Amino acid sequence: MTATHLPIRLRPSQDLRAALQEILPQQGVSAAYVLQGIGSLSVAQLRLAGASQATELRGDLEILSLAGTLSADGAHLHMAVADAQGRVTGGHVAAGCTVRTTAELLLVLLPDYHFSRQQDAVTGYAELAIHLHAPAE
Repeated sequence: MTATHLPIRLRPSQDLRAALQEILPQQGVSAAYVLQGIGSLSVAQLRLAGASQATELRGDLEILSLAGTLSADGAHLHMAVADAQGRVTGGHVAAGCTVRTTAELLLVLLPDYHFSRQQDAVTGYAELAIHLHAPAE
């Protein structure tokens, strides 16, 4: 199995989720992990556990942790952020998370794999399906 580490930096005003979803086609792969991310946001859109809609947080927010998977079908990301008073909120990353000053991320690209999302009868959600590419002969 081959894996390539890809450090990236997002700039002010970029949408965190949208920028990450653009990485796979740019790199020519269909599977990746976000190992870690730090930085700052001016807006965070987080879907809290059990909620159906995202909660919007505004202000000076620090990204404490960001991790997840990237597939051709989209991203599954979780993040914890702290506000200016040190209160921490975490959840599923939704569209509309706006970078304030920077977001520094470490990705692992997995060219030997194909990730997709498939409906799971047990959970009722589109869950990660992992496929190993057949070796070239």
